[in-house]
Amino acid sequence: MPVPVPESVPVPAVPGRQRPTVAVVGAGAAGALVAVQLCETAARRRIPLDLVLVDPAAEAGRGTAYATEVAEHRLNVPVGGMSCYPDDPGHFRRWLCRHGESTVTERDFASRHRFGSYLADTLGRAIITAHGTVAVRRLRTRAIRCTDTADGRFELRLADGGTVTADTVVLATGPAAGTARWAPAELRASERFISSPWTPGALDGVGPGDDVLLVGAGLTAVDLALVLDRPGRTVHTLSRSGLLPRPHAVAPLPPVPAPPGLTALPLHRLRTALRLHFAASLRDHGDWRPALDGLRPAIAALWQGLTDDERAEFLERDATRWNVHRHRMAPATAETVARARAARRLRVHSGRIAAVRTTDDGPIAVELADGRELTAAWVVDCTGPGLRTHPSDDPLWGGLLADGLAAPGPLGIGVATDDGRLRDAHGGAGRPLFTLGAPRRGELWETTAIPEIRTQAREIAESVLAPLTGAPQPTRRRPTDQFGLPLSTHAAAAAAFRSGLGRVVTVRAKAAEAFARATALDPGFALGHAALALLGHECGADLDVPRELADAQRSVAERGDERERSFVDVVTRRIRAHDGGAADGDGGADGDRALVAHLDRYPGDAFALSIAVPTIAFSGVGDIDGTLARRIVEHTAPAYDGHWFPTSLLAFVRQEQGRIDEAGALATAALAVEPASGHAVHALAHVHYDSGDHRAGRDWLDGWIGGQGRGAVHRAHFSWHVALHELALDDSDAVRRRWFAQLAPRQVNGVRALVDSGSLLWRARMTRSWTGAVPVDGVLDAVERDLLERPATAFTALHGAVALTAAGDLPALRRLRAHAAGADPVQREVIAPLCRALEAVLEEQWTAAVEGLRGLQPALRRVGGSAAQREVVEETLLYALLEAGQSDAARHLLEERLDRRASPLDRRRLADLPG
Repeated sequence: MPVPVPESVPVPAVPGRQRPTVAVVGAGAAGALVAVQLCETAARRRIPLDLVLVDPAAEAGRGTAYATEVAEHRLNVPVGGMSCYPDDPGHFRRWLCRHGESTVTERDFASRHRFGSYLADTLGRAIITAHGTVAVRRLRTRAIRCTDTADGRFELRLADGGTVTADTVVLATGPAAGTARWAPAELRASERFISSPWTPGALDGVGPGDDVLLVGAGLTAVDLALVLDRPGRTVHTLSRSGLLPRPHAVAPLPPVPAPPGLTALPLHRLRTALRLHFAASLRDHGDWRPALDGLRPAIAALWQGLTDDERAEFLERDATRWNVHRHRMAPATAETVARARAARRLRVHSGRIAAVRTTDDGPIAVELADGRELTAAWVVDCTGPGLRTHPSDDPLWGGLLADGLAAPGPLGIGVATDDGRLRDAHGGAGRPLFTLGAPRRGELWETTAIPEIRTQAREIAESVLAPLTGAPQPTRRRPTDQFGLPLSTHAAAAAAFRSGLGRVVTVRAKAAEAFARATALDPGFALGHAALALLGHECGADLDVPRELADAQRSVAERGDERERSFVDVVTRRIRAHDGGAADGDGGADGDRALVAHLDRYPGDAFALSIAVPTIAFSGVGDIDGTLARRIVEHTAPAYDGHWFPTSLLAFVRQEQGRIDEAGALATAALAVEPASGHAVHALAHVHYDSGDHRAGRDWLDGWIGGQGRGAVHRAHFSWHVALHELALDDSDAVRRRWFAQLAPRQVNGVRALVDSGSLLWRARMTRSWTGAVPVDGVLDAVERDLLERPATAFTALHGAVALTAAGDLPALRRLRAHAAGADPVQREVIAPLCRALEAVLEEQWTAAVEGLRGLQPALRRVGGSAAQREVVEETLLYALLEAGQSDAARHLLEERLDRRASPLDRRRLADLPG
């Protein structure tokens, strides 16, 4: 459920320190976004603050626009453009996915009510995050006056008779209410004239058969037409131009950048240049929309480059056409409107009202300037607010203008500001009095959409809090992690971080919970956020990875030393490389270089070392031959002075190099000091398997799982290793028992279900150790579809391909191949051909399957993971050879395998071969 915005969140007083008060007038979208930024930034910087939200609405975050509960009322900006955060564009989409809309994409158009819930929830969570630093009060009333006080602060007079004294005031009042000045007096006096259609119950009196005239043809009129549309009723719209908003494209194209030099052109030349720009887009792309969308970053500069006379000319000649093309309808809305027009239930008219005739209970006759007449039972004002502020319309703004605390903006539109800070009647902007959104329209023109407002909200929060941040006070020694590296946080958060790091280096569960506790204690602790982002991305922890990454980047910029900045950069590069953020396709290598460089400078950074060496927890560096991982471990070992942690990592590296005896000795030494070291256990598991000591390996590892391993985060992977021993021992009954007891989906979920549970089932089937259908459907149900068909890494993709093959899902396997063909080089060059070979397996084209699988063997190391994991492809090759009747090739492969390690299973299979 969304988190409700509390009416009041108290914060303990800080002795000897005065808490500044910030009042935000208006808690609709603009006010909510300012409050989110103030809460989160103040919490990160540990700035004690009193925040007062003044708004009469029942729920913060909705305002007029997002209070509607009509499902057909959709946003006119796609989901991908509606995040609360400028640096996290996917935040709204992810929120929708977490709240029951798992299939939504960034191109979809959500309902406005849903977006209001998102704003309210995000604000509620920001308030909770800031608890202990920011005290929040919400006053459900209206501010009617703002004046100076004798001590240089502001006093807000409220409609309920109360007052608020604040050091800073942010006026987030949104668009002014409509005044219907266009309407003749007789119409305004009629009971059948609805001047405020969004007021609850405003349309209740409209009868089922009553025709309705909507004056105005913008997005408000479109929304009301959807509400009023029904058989037996005609809805008319009337505007001067008779133009409705254009629709968004169903499949939008990327924006086309604006041509250079536009801001220096006078209006008549600007018109020509833009006409050519749109024509070129239409010619090259078949659509004018990319050209207009490409102008968006330059709109404010274009508007500010015009003289007042040119702006006035634009408003008279160009504004209507600009608005209908710039502020577009959602495609679904446009389809509904088109159907209503085709059925003649919606009729669109152009013209001006010349006169109105009303009766007490009859229809209203509206006479147009050209002599036409429209008749309707009700007339609704859909013209929206006017551009210019009239002092009598709003006592708050009227008082500010009258007192000289505010000045009209260009052409009298909105108010004059200096980057959001109000200019007074003399042109000064020294007072901490801010506004954003619609009141800045005279200066910016485009300023009422969420993408602009969220940026302004962040800038205002920075302006408000920057003077309060103060200089750092290095009088107290910073706490450190358990390896002696300093942490930019306080003692309590550092203790939680040490707990999480301890769980990472031992590969034990609940590391994410410890890091989350650290960031809850200190929301500005960059390493805590970076650790959570990494655990979510590489280990499948249930975390909002982009949000944690954005928090890490903000926090380390505000409060982080050079090592912490380097670590956050490493995490950022790794996540963006795997998520397609590298334009050149070399993002993984770039991330590896950054990680190696970081460890060269900071060899004692245990978390970075955990990331670099691919044992079990993380994917490691993209290391084809093992030399880079070995060099990293050997280079960093002196910084740990014989600590068991790098010894554990070196044990794993040595077994990957084939130095089995040395690996076993190192792992045993590490476990003698720390019996819970998952890295050493993993290395020893490989030592037993690669040496063919299956009975000892099975018994030892099974005992560890039941003892020290009970808290291991990758316990399923250790169970998988035991099952490999049981497979090699040709004990099919034990394999089945192991799977159901420790590897079935009820025990394992997410990526581990894919990598361990799914691959084991396929191996059991390939070795004929599992009779009947393998229960792989449960594994697929435990894995997100994107992880299967659109994986971020080649290692995950390999196991996705295996699981889909085990399920016999040929269409999904082909979709995975298509994804891999457009992904990073390893997926393109290894995974895509693997999918093709596995498709041949499912189609029982055994010769093609053998050729494809055999050709892949030398390249498989590039996928990552261990040799034991990649061996699943060799098992499939062996199965295909047997099915193809290629007994000699199968015999040769089995003999090679037996030369590598003892295996009762392979000895039996060799003995069963014909001839």
